[in-house]
Amino acid sequence: MEVILIQDLANLGFKNDIVKVRDGYGRNYLLPQKIAIIANDANRKQLAETLKQQAHKAAKLLADAQALEAKLAETVIELKAKANEDGKIFGTVTTQNISDALAAQGITIDKKVITIAEPIKQLGEHTAQARLHREVKAEIKLNVVAE
Repeated sequence: MEVILIQDLANLGFKNDIVKVRDGYGRNYLLPQKIAIIANDANRKQLAETLKQQAHKAAKLLADAQALEAKLAETVIELKAKANEDGKIFGTVTTQNISDALAAQGITIDKKVITIAEPIKQLGEHTAQARLHREVKAEIKLNVVAE
């Protein structure tokens, strides 16, 4: 049975993919849960039209993400934190702190797309990563200074 996925499903595919599944899995799980629809001729034509319309929007989103990545490459975020004499921070720098500091500079990024490889607990220069698009990841340069 071939179905068109309505939403992303781990280990099966992404939204708008046409995938081949076993009849029972499709009929008893995917269709009743409204995760997929049957891939008949009418639904395939509708999918083609939808993909054509989304292609233009996707190109604009990718261009915006690449422009934001270029802007972030030039920017160094300065974060102030309370620290002791050895340079150890009381607490840690979070993605919320980074998001707020970016917002203060006029760059709006949700804290959920920002990842920090290791907890930031020392003063100095660090990096974080932001996933702006499926294909675009940006490095965020951080400079943590004592308050």
